[in-house]
Amino acid sequence: MKITIGCDHAGVEYKTQIINFLEKEKHDVLDVGTFGKESVDYPDYAHLVSEEVISGADFGILICGSGNGVSMAANKHKGIRAALCWSEEITKLARQHNDANIISIPARFLSLEKTKKLIKIFFTEPFEGGRHQRRVDKI
Repeated sequence: MKITIGCDHAGVEYKTQIINFLEKEKHDVLDVGTFGKESVDYPDYAHLVSEEVISGADFGILICGSGNGVSMAANKHKGIRAALCWSEEITKLARQHNDANIISIPARFLSLEKTKKLIKIFFTEPFEGGRHQRRVDKI
């Protein structure tokens, strides 16, 4: 799978470890930054990830402190359905019912192990379609 990942300064440590995890799983990963811990503007990275997903990446991963800001910025793009995921059930529903294509991670509130588990769920959970497709079409 082709995955694009981006973060702000609060997500740099997780991003590096997630990339290693994804590459071991044989995913093709594009890292759009940020690359340091100095304060940056999270929308810049949310827009880069969104543009890559629109252009053909299978999924995107966004990481910031709360996960909210990157989700809000990403969801400004037509065709992007970024979901803030913090539990297994929320992550499954984001894929099953909403056909989410970007997972937004709140790095300050999840362990790295939990984050990896949620990403695996996000990548493998199928969209159910049916009545949910009609709703997604209205987004």
